[in-house]
Amino acid sequence: MAYDEFLADRARQILAENAIGHEEKKMMGGLCFMVDDKMCFGMHIDKNTNSSLLMARVGPDNYELALARDHCSEMMFTGRTMKGFVFVSEEGIDTDKDLESWIKLCLEYNPLAKRSKKKKSTKK
Repeated sequence: MAYDEFLADRARQILAENAIGHEEKKMMGGLCFMVDDKMCFGMHIDKNTNSSLLMARVGPDNYELALARDHCSEMMFTGRTMKGFVFVSEEGIDTDKDLESWIKLCLEYNPLAKRSKKKKSTKK
């Protein structure tokens, strides 16, 4: 699981400054920040470019607006676009102000986001 630890520390600082409780989980090939048991945003390293990407869960209403911002692109896994999720390149999160604006957009959507279904344990 590859992700930029410096970017993760910057995100942690923003969440701490805003008193946002969260949990961190290694998933989706990187590190995801969970708020209220829902994936809010995450980060990973692009294998093709070896650069950091922010995975932002902005929701369907803000999806097109987010894509119109500089350094933002559709989030694709396994060749399929994930609506409501976008990637933000390093240039789009270079300053703390930029990173904070993306995290706040994710936090605004978080109360509306659906929780993923818990996988049932196969252990007996």
